[in-house]
Amino acid sequence: MQEFLAELGVSPTLFSYVIMPVLIFLARVSDVSINTLRIMFVLNGKKNVAPILGFFEAMIWLLAIGQIFQNIDNPMSYIAYAGGFAMGNYVGMTIEERLALGRVLVRVISPSPLTPLLDYMKDENYRFTVVGAEGRYGKVNLVFTVMKRDSLERFVGKLKAVDEKAFYTIESVKRVSEDELNVMEDKPRFSTKLRGLIRK
Repeated sequence: MQEFLAELGVSPTLFSYVIMPVLIFLARVSDVSINTLRIMFVLNGKKNVAPILGFFEAMIWLLAIGQIFQNIDNPMSYIAYAGGFAMGNYVGMTIEERLALGRVLVRVISPSPLTPLLDYMKDENYRFTVVGAEGRYGKVNLVFTVMKRDSLERFVGKLKAVDEKAFYTIESVKRVSEDELNVMEDKPRFSTKLRGLIRK
């Protein structure tokens, strides 16, 4: 590549201290972003997607580290490598949030009966369980439900409208027991959402 750029009039100094660090930075952003997505798919039990991402992650990493060794005396390569790693984490997490794949377990604890929230969940065909419990300050209601991640923001908004002070926790779910709620149903949505994300 360096010889090709030299024919175009690009000086070796410009290549070593600008172009190569930029390429290393972009490669590192790519492989760390893919790594973040791969971990998400592993946690969601998507066995077909994770190995493919792992292949490209390893390939890009090898290309980046190879350039580091070829330019081992260039401090800009190390800065680009570290900067790409940091940015890759941010980009990967942003993409993962946009895709919003998989399902989550939501627990809601509130002293109020949460009747409007339960009516909303029935209308939206949520599966849920309500349990009476004892809290520090007396009786509380404990609501368990599993939902798709892309429904979470709307659900939390409804919860806060019903009880602004309700306590809730959210956890990722790898798999659920019922066929109609299986997390693997999200497969078709992944390609659709990814295409939509690329177009933005």
